[in-house]
Amino acid sequence: MNTEPFGGSIGRTVAESTPHWPPLAVPAAGTPNAVVILLDDTGYGHFGCYGSAIETPNIDRLAAGGLRYNNFHVAPVCSPTRASLLTGRNHHAVGMRSVANFDTGFPNMRGAIPPSAATIAEMLRPHGFATFMVGKWHLAPGHECSAAGPFHNWPLARGFDRFYGFLGGETDQFHPELVRGNEHVNPPRSVADGYHLSEDLVDHAIGYLRDHTSITPERPFFLYTAFGATHAPHQAPDSYRTKYRGRFDGGWDAHRDLTFARQLELGVVPAGTALPDRNPGVDAWAALDEREQRFAARLQESFAAFLEHTDAQIGRLVDFLDEIGATDNTIIIVMSDNGASQEGGARGVLDEMKFFQGIEQDLDEAIERLDDVGGPESHSNYPWGWSMAGNTPLKRYKQNTHGGGVRSPLVVQWPKGIDARGDICGAFGHAIDITPTLLDVLGVDAPTVVNGLAQQPMHGASLRHTFTDPIDGLGRTTQYFEMFGHRGLYHDGWKAVAHHEAGAALDDDVWELYHLASDYSECHDLAASEPERTRHMVERWWAEAGRHDVLPLDDRPVWQLSRPALRGSPTGRSRYVYRPPVSHLPIDVCPPHGPRGFTIVATIDVPETGNETDGALLNRGSGNGGYAMFVLGGHLVFDLNRFHHHTQVRSPRPLPAGRVRVGASVHDTGAGLGVVTISIDDLAVASAELGPLMRTLSSLGMDIGRANAPVCSDYVAPFIYPGVIRELVFEIAPTAVPTRADVEHVARVEMGVQ
Repeated sequence: MNTEPFGGSIGRTVAESTPHWPPLAVPAAGTPNAVVILLDDTGYGHFGCYGSAIETPNIDRLAAGGLRYNNFHVAPVCSPTRASLLTGRNHHAVGMRSVANFDTGFPNMRGAIPPSAATIAEMLRPHGFATFMVGKWHLAPGHECSAAGPFHNWPLARGFDRFYGFLGGETDQFHPELVRGNEHVNPPRSVADGYHLSEDLVDHAIGYLRDHTSITPERPFFLYTAFGATHAPHQAPDSYRTKYRGRFDGGWDAHRDLTFARQLELGVVPAGTALPDRNPGVDAWAALDEREQRFAARLQESFAAFLEHTDAQIGRLVDFLDEIGATDNTIIIVMSDNGASQEGGARGVLDEMKFFQGIEQDLDEAIERLDDVGGPESHSNYPWGWSMAGNTPLKRYKQNTHGGGVRSPLVVQWPKGIDARGDICGAFGHAIDITPTLLDVLGVDAPTVVNGLAQQPMHGASLRHTFTDPIDGLGRTTQYFEMFGHRGLYHDGWKAVAHHEAGAALDDDVWELYHLASDYSECHDLAASEPERTRHMVERWWAEAGRHDVLPLDDRPVWQLSRPALRGSPTGRSRYVYRPPVSHLPIDVCPPHGPRGFTIVATIDVPETGNETDGALLNRGSGNGGYAMFVLGGHLVFDLNRFHHHTQVRSPRPLPAGRVRVGASVHDTGAGLGVVTISIDDLAVASAELGPLMRTLSSLGMDIGRANAPVCSDYVAPFIYPGVIRELVFEIAPTAVPTRADVEHVARVEMGVQ
């Protein structure tokens, strides 16, 4: 029986009955729209309006039309900030102690937000708001992110009406792993056609808003735009990269000094602030040799190009809001998820995956490939010195609880609701305050029950009062921080912070104490002169930790952060059978063969003649690293791309027409070296030595029957196989059971794509 509430009456006939139509859920007239724009790994000093020499005119115009905050904070890495931003709760309390790739077996690290912590999209949709998202999600465990799901932690299940973007921590900007709704999809254009992910995301955001405002203009919308930029790989169109040639030849020390001077002039850093010494491990620019300087400067040029290109896409989105007359009553928030990245190491990297395998960057190769940096043929990240400069005037980086990890720029514009134009607000704020602020602005009370489930209390508080009182608005007075054992506590203008060395006893950590009200950049440690205050701050940190599910503290090696292979896991076996066409396979569901042997066997129907025989059978990785089995000129080919060093083996004769079994078998010779043998109808036809076998060549996954991110230059995307692939079997050698070293390596890679 239908149990839905009914406001009419039911008689024996229509004449004896009274109909009833429940009103549609539509917010009150004049309710604003909301747009949240989240950048990735962008430091406090990276926007032009926060002192940078990198040009960000569109973010700057938003700042000129509203407020800049200089005391706003986030979690030290990305998934935790995203969880806090979307729920209004502290990240440990919603199962996101670290990045979503891990599940430690404790409630504070499940890699997914529990239903007891609804997202703002889930809170707004029942009230009639349209909810859209484009960009990076990174709030679902990796093993759930394939076409097999499960989908309950994907954006559509967490309150968004429409979603287009990617689910993991990073992706290639020219060859992204894309999802629309609940389906993996292929990029709409190729690199040759000028494709770049950031442009594609804004195309879809504008398309969603165009549809919505054309059909139901009475309903306000919430748009969450989470760019992959400026997370590595730093990739941008050539015209942007060319623009910055030579601009950073003066080095990070000079750039940092200039940024600091501009910050003082702009007022985003208080007068009297000191510039800290260089972070540990950062050399003076003058100490680098000429080749190191050339490489490091080019890496920074690539980052700058990436950021300015992203700014241009933000400008396109804001221009569209202007076009439809929505800007005046739309609150726009621009922020970053954490400080600038430290994952590029002391000297920077051309190929990020090489760095995560402990392979030192060869400078001769870097100089030889200098023009590749920032384009489709690189997967680069800049060195610590440039990250330090991007975090000016703050200490340390992403992952850390010092200012460089947890202070973020925050720009807020709402012409109808904020009279300020270009003012700076010093109120303390945190990512957990964004959802309460938006609920306040949009006239929605935080629900106590969502989808029948009681909700956790909101930890954040609205910052709306700062819109009318940006000078004296104080914000909340207490906030804890924790990541990988690094700890911090803000309380009443003071901050206690401890930098933790992994494996060291937590009780041996040295706590520092800063009076942020007079020491913005954490330069003057007062712990020795204020022991009682320091002790009280540490005690308060432990109290906050107990209150917000921070415990148990966990600084274990990364290999211990992943859950064991459970029954039903997509990678819990040694034999994988694919029956194409199948959707793209993200890295977390690809066969985990590690640095040992595997065999690929495909049963295919080969077309009769001509180039109609050519296409990819399997393509794993990209042009920056990976391997592929394909047909070219009618011949079977296997190519291993070890960071742009190719080993290729090719059948001496073309494949016969009709049903054929083709294969490639990689064997470990016993000394960590590999040999590949290709076969036709189970007969070996060619082989080649591969050199050292690598655990991971790419953070990208695998395509079968096509190549969205070609591993080699012999073909271009999508290189669809024109015949029929009846079955493709991928079998891992019996000795290739993942070892502790394999798991540790995969975890390290996943930390790198946070």
